Amino acid sequence: MNVILITACPSGMATTFLGARRLEQAAKRLGWQVSVEMHGELEAVTPVSAEAIAAAELVVVAAERVPEPQRFDGKRLFRAPIHQALPDPDAFLERAAREAATFDAASANAGAPATATPAPQAAGGNGQRRIVAVTACPTGVAHTFMAAEALAQAGKAMGHAIHVETQGSVGAQNALTADDIAAADVVVLACDIEVDDTRFAGKPIYRTSTGAALKQPKQTLETALVDAQVESSGAPQGGSAGAGGGARKSVKERGLYKHLLTGVSFMLPMVVAGGLCIALSFVFGIKAFEQEGTLAAALMQIGGGTAFKLMVPVLAGYIAYSIADRPGIAPGMIGGMLASTLGAGFIGGILAGFLAGYSASAVTRYVKLPASVESLKPILIIPLLASLFTGLVMIYVVGTPVAAILAGLTQFLNNMGSTNAVLLGLLLGAMMCFDMGGPVNKAAYTFGVGLLSTETYMPMAAIMAAGMVPPIAMGIATLLARGKFSQPEREAGKASFVLGLCFITEGAIPFAAKDPLRVIPLAMIGGAVTGALSMWFGIKLMAPHGGLFVLLIPNAVNMALLYLVAIAAGSLVTGVGYALLKRGESELPAVADAGSGAVAREQRTG
Repeated sequence: MNVILITACPSGMATTFLGARRLEQAAKRLGWQVSVEMHGELEAVTPVSAEAIAAAELVVVAAERVPEPQRFDGKRLFRAPIHQALPDPDAFLERAAREAATFDAASANAGAPATATPAPQAAGGNGQRRIVAVTACPTGVAHTFMAAEALAQAGKAMGHAIHVETQGSVGAQNALTADDIAAADVVVLACDIEVDDTRFAGKPIYRTSTGAALKQPKQTLETALVDAQVESSGAPQGGSAGAGGGARKSVKERGLYKHLLTGVSFMLPMVVAGGLCIALSFVFGIKAFEQEGTLAAALMQIGGGTAFKLMVPVLAGYIAYSIADRPGIAPGMIGGMLASTLGAGFIGGILAGFLAGYSASAVTRYVKLPASVESLKPILIIPLLASLFTGLVMIYVVGTPVAAILAGLTQFLNNMGSTNAVLLGLLLGAMMCFDMGGPVNKAAYTFGVGLLSTETYMPMAAIMAAGMVPPIAMGIATLLARGKFSQPEREAGKASFVLGLCFITEGAIPFAAKDPLRVIPLAMIGGAVTGALSMWFGIKLMAPHGGLFVLLIPNAVNMALLYLVAIAAGSLVTGVGYALLKRGESELPAVADAGSGAVAREQRTG
């Protein structure tokens, strides 16, 4: 029997590929002829051919929806979420064969919410569209600009007029004008953090992540032109943060993680500046800052005495800002300062940010005032009530237990034995290399940055060292096995190596997107080796960013030579391993004409 298998998971990461592989193997055990189509973020989608669809006797979709359903009109089709396929793929396929029904694409389209907003399509038929986009990532360095470039190139290749604004660490660049927005057919917000979207009111908006825009720019734009929806039509453009703002937020795809990343993105410059000032104070000696009136003491006061003390309030304030807009900033910062003074540290700051944000949002939405005093709400009522609630909860409920937890964690990290240190290094190193700037990577980095406020420096050293491994390793692989890489790949390898030295893990993304099943596991192994060695050596890092250039500051790293050894060891493990396992370019033509999905995927990943 000829079968088409289609897999997709909400995150577009490992489950998509694991599900496809397990279902394909199960189908072969049943004696079926299989074509596979995978929808993930790690590599571009290769749709099944029209010939394969025409010959298919069964279409199995392991996903939340049927992609491009019109192609399967009249075919026997079975759809179920991908998590149902993983435990027992054989039983899943047998069930598909039993329960499949003739697919009606018109009915599927009629019930799909994504097709309910045809405004972008109506704007210009199949001709040129005007697209405006904004990209923003938590650090505002790599993903922001790489995603912008990818979207701009894809838009131009598709024949559309596109203007991309970047909101990076230096502020907005290539900014969109009012005329640009007014003329746009669709707005693409590829943002991992909160950005001001009130200027796009009444426009069809499509939201995605910088990772998706970077890895699949063409598919992102194609989806945006179909799925973009007007979020705030008729919403007020000014005035209080009242009903208009609340309605606007209710349709946004926001969550706890995005609010946290918004806080981290605003906190990060504070941490970097403070950490580097502390590191500079060590140039004059580790204890030189203890002598009052010296430059070392001044640098320590700027970094440790001021910047690091503002770290937690800024984190909490901008988590609250992400949730409740400007009315959340004051109660968030007050809660964050209380977390610092109570000893609850960054964990308390995170909790304070969410408490302040949601309490300010609740006051905005549910406290109704006469029109004559409504203007007092954002400057008096919301800050007062939200600050009182957040402060009292922090003092009487949250502060003491969280401070005890943080003190215990700090004591454990400072006094742990070599075995526990190595295990923690393995975990943090693997996390940094799993998605290369994605949620898991950012979770590990946030953990390390937060510990800096407690003067715990070893995890940060392991995290930064491991984050440098994937891009450096890809550069090494392209140097060792030049014949296995095309000329563009070799050039990308050189750029990746330099980005790795700067602690920009995203430099390895082009390689991971093309060959995820080899690059990602090898990168995780190399990162784990580097993280474990860093922790085993007892290396401490005072600055949370900068890559190898931090080593130029005396005493910023306590054991610079061993730090280089740890980075080199992990990079060589991954780089040499990938050079050995990489399929050569000469092998690709041999499978270029093959019809099965399995062979086609080997071509893409090989």
